[in-house]
Amino acid sequence: MKNKTKIAYWAVTAFLAVGMLAGGIQQLFQIGGYNKIVSDLGYPLYLLSIIGAWKLLGVVAILLPSFRLLKEWAYAGFFFAMSGAFISHLVVGQAFTEAIPSLILLTVTVLSWYLRPADRKLVAKELNAS
Repeated sequence: MKNKTKIAYWAVTAFLAVGMLAGGIQQLFQIGGYNKIVSDLGYPLYLLSIIGAWKLLGVVAILLPSFRLLKEWAYAGFFFAMSGAFISHLVVGQAFTEAIPSLILLTVTVLSWYLRPADRKLVAKELNAS
């Protein structure tokens, strides 16, 4: 992996990890304005604790040096959570600016996944061995 790509991967992944960690903690403990956001979207508040816990576990998964299959699941979870949040804001008729944070984290999720080094990628032979 080229040095520039590696630097880009770690910069994007660090931003993703901090964003998901901060959001996950706030959601898990239902602090920082998330109660209003989720209520305005029409979702039950208990969903925050579930999503927050999964985000924290996802951060651990993407930062660990091994567990490639678990990383794929974490990236998929981040993708589904952020794309769902983005779409939810738009569907309920909120201004596009309300959806920007989820769009940023969605973009960063895809970039981190795309830029990850070969030793963090799942290869087909690992899937066939299962």
